[in-house]
Amino acid sequence: MSEIRVRFAPSPTGKVHIGNIRAAIYNWLFARHTGGKFLLRVEDTDLERSTPEAIAVLFDCMKWLGLDYDEEVFYQTKNVKRHLEVVDQLLASGHAYKVEKTSRDGKTGVVTMFRMPKEGAIEFDDIVKGHMAKKAEDIQDFAIVRSDGSPIFHIANVVDDIDQRVTHIIRGDDHVENTFKHICIFRALGAPVPKYGHLSMIVNQQGKPYSKRDGAAFVGEYREQGYLPEALFNYLLLLGWNPGDDREVLTREEMVKLFELEKVHVTAAMFDPKKLAWMNGEYIKKIPHEEFVEEVKRRAGSCAQSLNVADHDDAWWGYLADQLQVRTKFLNDIPAAVRCFVSDDFEFDPKAVEKRLKKPGAKDALIEVCGLFSKVDDWSAPTLEAVVKGLSQGNGMGPWVHPIRVAVSGRGEGIGLFEMLQLLGREKTLSRLAYAAENLCE
Repeated sequence: MSEIRVRFAPSPTGKVHIGNIRAAIYNWLFARHTGGKFLLRVEDTDLERSTPEAIAVLFDCMKWLGLDYDEEVFYQTKNVKRHLEVVDQLLASGHAYKVEKTSRDGKTGVVTMFRMPKEGAIEFDDIVKGHMAKKAEDIQDFAIVRSDGSPIFHIANVVDDIDQRVTHIIRGDDHVENTFKHICIFRALGAPVPKYGHLSMIVNQQGKPYSKRDGAAFVGEYREQGYLPEALFNYLLLLGWNPGDDREVLTREEMVKLFELEKVHVTAAMFDPKKLAWMNGEYIKKIPHEEFVEEVKRRAGSCAQSLNVADHDDAWWGYLADQLQVRTKFLNDIPAAVRCFVSDDFEFDPKAVEKRLKKPGAKDALIEVCGLFSKVDDWSAPTLEAVVKGLSQGNGMGPWVHPIRVAVSGRGEGIGLFEMLQLLGREKTLSRLAYAAENLCE
């Protein structure tokens, strides 16, 4: 079997849709699994949108996701002369013709049309969807060169695939109709027809195409929200494929070893934001401890104007990171989670205050626990927990735990309460409890 060559051929617009990048992931994995080549072709013929900045965004996105490519980047605009030479061949062989057409804006010009066969069927065996067929007579002749002399997608796409010696084309199933047309162009040129695999669409909870109306739809948005590239890569892979067992979090090596196009699902893949968030949390747990500690320190600096990392020793930062790492779903959540530890300038969540500190008995509970905590010598999570357990007398610690948490952190959620108190230390804990009892409780 000759070397497998696949391509990712985006039209850069400054944003990379998750559906397009999933196609890139599948192409990349197929190439790496088979020992083939993964090629990048920038279809930059739309000069208004395919700016240097937009192309830079594409490259940055691919680098972030670890989608390295083989051979030099192929720019479609640099192959226009070749596209038009091939059109001349089609005109000479009778597979294309010129006709005068009037555009929607009333302008008349000569366009070049591809002449479709009028008999028989166009058939191909789709790697994902199976056998596909359509009567030739059901597809009308279509334009391949505009009246301004510029080649249209259909001819440029096929010529570039021939020149790049592409053997397999893996793309979204919104291109199925184009594939019937493109096969006819390949045959008219006497060129080998690549094998095709059309990927099902990514849909929302209602089964409609997933778009920005449903949430983040572009790779850059997920990056900004604190998703890890490994998590997004893994999740997009599972939108239409699985390893054949119940594994979900896979290493890149496992993905390459297991990926087969024949196992790609035919049915549409439903995007589940909650599942992606869970997976991101799983990958955050896998970050090496020291690396995560540095991430916490760096992000803590964004929520404390005069933060001095040296105010706390390595053991303190390590303990804080340990508590956060098992609970963090997004790296962007870290600043809000650590603010109460590194600054006294934190906001109280009005809903948490209303729910936990305005309740009858909350003030008395804070005053009581503050008095007991002031007598504690061993300021550690186990000791502090034992104090509150003693107060509850086996009836549950909720009446104390919830008001204490809001009083010392301003929030109704976070790391374990007693670990939080250990990190805050005696002075800050007692001061905040007294303040909340006096100023926030009724």
